[in-house]
Amino acid sequence: MDGVIEIAGEAAICDRRGALFFPELSLLAVSDLHLEKGSSAARRGSMLPPYDTAVTLSCLRSVLDDFSPKVVVSLGDSFHDGQASARMPELFRAALAAMMAGRDWFWVSGNHDPDPPEGVGGESVREISLGSIRFRHEPSKSEAKGEIAGHLHPGARIVQRGRSIRRRCFATDGSRMIMPAFGSYTGSLNVLDRAFAGLFRSDGLIAHMLGTDRTYPIAGTMLRPG
Repeated sequence: MDGVIEIAGEAAICDRRGALFFPELSLLAVSDLHLEKGSSAARRGSMLPPYDTAVTLSCLRSVLDDFSPKVVVSLGDSFHDGQASARMPELFRAALAAMMAGRDWFWVSGNHDPDPPEGVGGESVREISLGSIRFRHEPSKSEAKGEIAGHLHPGARIVQRGRSIRRRCFATDGSRMIMPAFGSYTGSLNVLDRAFAGLFRSDGLIAHMLGTDRTYPIAGTMLRPG
């Protein structure tokens, strides 16, 4: 079973696919989809398999089917570059439109997609507050109770019985959270990297590592660099 946690007093479910669901708000958050990253790489001469958007949207569809949220917030870098939404094939546009139908859908601007996406609907915002939770792309450097951010693509590593295990993760200290990247062509950065320095209480960090069947809460003291 996926992990039920609290962030600034608001109950949330850390889904093993990398989405975060707030039952009381009927709100689903995802981060860093990086749609059309494959086609962006192809334009620069790097021939990645062109399946990333299809895989990412299929995974998003399954999450939406499971939780049936009324509100969806995509926390920035939803599209890999400023032209990605216009470049996205019509088949994927139609699939995305079907997911958005009947829901409030917010695109938070990111560093890869600072401008509103073209022709895909939804509302574009720099950040948005709903209930006691504030959603933005890059985490604030100052204290930010109730903040949900993305951008850093957190991952965690543990060593058990001599075996190293590394997975994407939700990183939180109960006050704020940084979400894992949802996109199929996205990597991760260890939560012990200096990029995360000062973002969490040193005695409160929990990494909810994504597993095959559930998420696994790992105390910060159990985490290893690398």
